[in-house]
Amino acid sequence: MHTSNISIDITLDNDKVPQQINWQAADSTANTTQAAKAMMLAFWDGADKSALRIDLWTKDMMVDEMADFFYQTLMGMADTFNRATHNQELVGDMKKHAQEFYNKFREQQNKENKLS
Repeated sequence: MHTSNISIDITLDNDKVPQQINWQAADSTANTTQAAKAMMLAFWDGADKSALRIDLWTKDMMVDEMADFFYQTLMGMADTFNRATHNQELVGDMKKHAQEFYNKFREQQNKENKLS
């Protein structure tokens, strides 16, 4: 049996706000530590039937980057759900919601930019 490790290092400021997020995976094609502005990590606790989550982002993560991150994460979750269940109807609903979320965000950004 093979064991693989993923390490995540978070550098915090004095107020415990993430300054840097760095990660490295033992079986990755990248040989060096990778930097990230945000991360979402979820574990499923089968005994409690609950999701345990860690969501972090750095101070320099821009709002438009956060919207892109959420959109891509939602689409990726839909793809994962598809591979696990093959439920095309629910996958379609999830992707439609992700697209509506992203479109609504963009509309709000455009309105704010016009007011500026």
